[in-house]
Amino acid sequence: MSTDEQPDSLAEQAAAWVPPWARAPVPAERAPAPEPEPVSAPEPEPVPAPEPEPVSVAEPAPATEPAPVVEPSPGRPEALALLDDGELRAALEAIMLVIDEPVAEVVLAQVLEQPTDRIAAVLADLSAGYTAAGHGFDLRRVAGGWRLYTRPEYAPYVERFVLDGQSARLTQAALETLAVVAYKQPVTRGRVSAIRGVNCDGVIRTLLSRGLIEECGSEPESGAYLYRTSTLFLEKLGLDSVEELPSLAPFLPDDVEEIADAQR
Repeated sequence: MSTDEQPDSLAEQAAAWVPPWARAPVPAERAPAPEPEPVSAPEPEPVPAPEPEPVSVAEPAPATEPAPVVEPSPGRPEALALLDDGELRAALEAIMLVIDEPVAEVVLAQVLEQPTDRIAAVLADLSAGYTAAGHGFDLRRVAGGWRLYTRPEYAPYVERFVLDGQSARLTQAALETLAVVAYKQPVTRGRVSAIRGVNCDGVIRTLLSRGLIEECGSEPESGAYLYRTSTLFLEKLGLDSVEELPSLAPFLPDDVEEIADAQR
């Protein structure tokens, strides 16, 4: 207690005196807490680096040659669509104008990719239409096919234009020989000569060069060549087959059997 706080008298000192047991304990000064020692973290164990996995390198695929590109032929469609009747008629007329020999319905059906029955029906309708309209040409079925022909009533004008004064007719001997081959086919050259009564070698060669007859094998017994009429023969006569040849009965004499007996 400082001198300023001390009482002035003993009485005041006695009154202010407090026995030791009644005195409030003086708080002891706290010792400073010890600073915690720094804890060193355990060093991490070294982790071994993983071994790299082997990487498989894919082998390059063998180079393949590119597929050839098929280019369509110029002017020819890859596939023909189904034609209506008008287009089909026009297509058939165009083909008929460029052919030089009769063409069968099967061939036309393959070219136009149409049913054969439909091709045949349209061709027959075209032929009937040309006839009804009175055209100078006609569409006929000849030698197993179809082709355009001029009408017989205009033959003199066509003949004058084509022949131009030149004669291309067969001789009488050639006509007789051709008739024998037509009605007796297949027939040998010797048989034709026997029927006509004269040698026919030269005439046979002429008919072969004209394309009116053709060889069709040989006779088994003698090995002689056999001859028959050609497609050109049917075309020239306007026939579809040799079955359409006229019958010979009306042209034979009444005593033909007697003549045959007399020749034996």
